[in-house]
Amino acid sequence: MDVNLGHRFADDLPELSIPWQADQAPEPRVLVVDEKLAAELGLDPGQLTTGLLTGTEVPEGAKPVAQAYAGHQFGGYSPRLGDGRALLLGEINGRDLHLKGSGRTPFARGGDGLAGIGPMLREFIVSRGMHALGIPTTRSLAVTATGRTIRREQPQPGAVLARIAASHLRVGSFQFARATGDTDLLRRLADHAIDRHYPELKGDYLGFYDAVVAAQASLIARWMLVGFVHGVMNTDNMTISGETIDYGPCAFMEAVDPTTVFSSIDSGGRYAYGNQPAIAQWNLARLAEALLPLLHDDQEQAIPLAVASLQRFGPAFTAAWTAGMRDKLGLAEDPPAELTTDLADLLHAGRVDYTTFFRTLAIAARGKAELTRALFLDPADCDRWLGRWRALSPDADRMDRVNPIYIPRNHLVEEALAAAVADDLAPLHRLLDAIDDPFTERRGLARYAEPAPGDFGPYQTFCGT
Repeated sequence: MDVNLGHRFADDLPELSIPWQADQAPEPRVLVVDEKLAAELGLDPGQLTTGLLTGTEVPEGAKPVAQAYAGHQFGGYSPRLGDGRALLLGEINGRDLHLKGSGRTPFARGGDGLAGIGPMLREFIVSRGMHALGIPTTRSLAVTATGRTIRREQPQPGAVLARIAASHLRVGSFQFARATGDTDLLRRLADHAIDRHYPELKGDYLGFYDAVVAAQASLIARWMLVGFVHGVMNTDNMTISGETIDYGPCAFMEAVDPTTVFSSIDSGGRYAYGNQPAIAQWNLARLAEALLPLLHDDQEQAIPLAVASLQRFGPAFTAAWTAGMRDKLGLAEDPPAELTTDLADLLHAGRVDYTTFFRTLAIAARGKAELTRALFLDPADCDRWLGRWRALSPDADRMDRVNPIYIPRNHLVEEALAAAVADDLAPLHRLLDAIDDPFTERRGLARYAEPAPGDFGPYQTFCGT
């Protein structure tokens, strides 16, 4: 097979992985491929064999491994998680090629290590949509049906997702290394992460932590600006690179409500839309705890260094959010705090569709506010806010460049997944076509810009594990 897969992670950090092989796929069949991503990686379609995409036939010299990591899941610490149903095949052009659903590994903890077509296509759709929106993310290269039936809430066809990431290093990777008590391993892990993501910070572990804090502050602000709800922000689902990872019970908020939760297992709302910044900071505090031996030889002196760095998350998030909201509102300067606060209250009180509001707001900036006013039960409240906003001379063209018209709306994702499970991929491809260019309105795609119909919901998502 003419694909060169590096194995830096396996070579540098053998203590954090177990060499492993994927399960055989009885009747593999490629369902969907991101051809643009393949081209970015220097791959042509002939190289994307089912053997590569399921991990059953890897290139000569490759060293597939299941990665080890720990993590806080819904606040509770698990010392040994790891790739229970996944494999890192290796690195291609400096980026990880990683599989999900490729079979049991020693980290499976009683699971079968398999995945269904629905959850794997969900990750393909949503990660592609996030990339088109300009949000840092792991990216899905392909989904391959295995020909095996798996059992979840009900039997469903099995599949393997092949995804690409800057790396799969997580907060949980550092928690695992710290728990071993081996400071040399922790240092080598940090050096590996710095070399891959922040090479200008070689040997500067506090600067490395600062960089991760800044990357995550920016990322979470971008999530919030498009109404994205990750759904399972465990520490093993937070990358060191600042990319979004693990699209399990994810979804997009429609009616504005900071308490929005879609995940079936988040009964307490820990990972609700409005909680995401605070949870990110909590996760970063766990990273700080893991890194303490590298920040200073004396832990009593390391702690205030970590705390000072962690406290930069709030201002960094606020700055990123404010800059993003300035663009969404089409303003030349940062909006007055009371303008955005009053808008948030107005949208929440009216349960206004988040994406539709900002897209129609550009039309209001051009002097036609009818579509925006129609979103509110009491247009008079909207009029008062619009008057204050218009006085700031918003730029409608600038707004259109950042406010999407097409996102992976939940009812459309479910429609595409249900059809795909029934072996009809046409709805999937139509949805992908819409979200690939989210900011340009096109003929024939009106339904892809509309909120869910009234009989859709209450909506729940599932991890698919």
